[in-house]
Amino acid sequence: MANIILISCASTKCQYKTEAQNMYISPLFVKSLRYAKNKLKSDIIFILSAKYGLLDLIDVIEPYNVTLCYVPKEKRKPDLKILTSEEKKDWGKKVLDTLSKQADLQNDEFIVLAGEEYIKPIEKGIKHLKNLLKGKSQGKRLQWLKEELNE
Repeated sequence: MANIILISCASTKCQYKTEAQNMYISPLFVKSLRYAKNKLKSDIIFILSAKYGLLDLIDVIEPYNVTLCYVPKEKRKPDLKILTSEEKKDWGKKVLDTLSKQADLQNDEFIVLAGEEYIKPIEKGIKHLKNLLKGKSQGKRLQWLKEELNE
């Protein structure tokens, strides 16, 4: 049984092509990745990307502006693409399909550092899923990670 960590992408990104682990520069993503690498015992870490689906840390990607999360109109960038309910279901199927080729969805242990919108489309397809940030707002997730990292 493997331990696999899933971290959601972030809206704050580099503006150039780079490895997925370097693309997302928000404090929440940076701390989530640091926590995953330093505090959790895992065999592999993946990033859940709204545009690309499931990413390895070293996958090289282009910047994008797509999300699964609701964003109020006054905070939206003009080119922001918010996935519809149907697109979220398709995204979840794509992620699970890709994940099933690299992990055992019924026997491996999955630890998720992500918001609910990134977990809902995949949670029914993964038997052992542990959401460490469940019920926490973005600010509370960041605070929890800071405390866990002793920052």
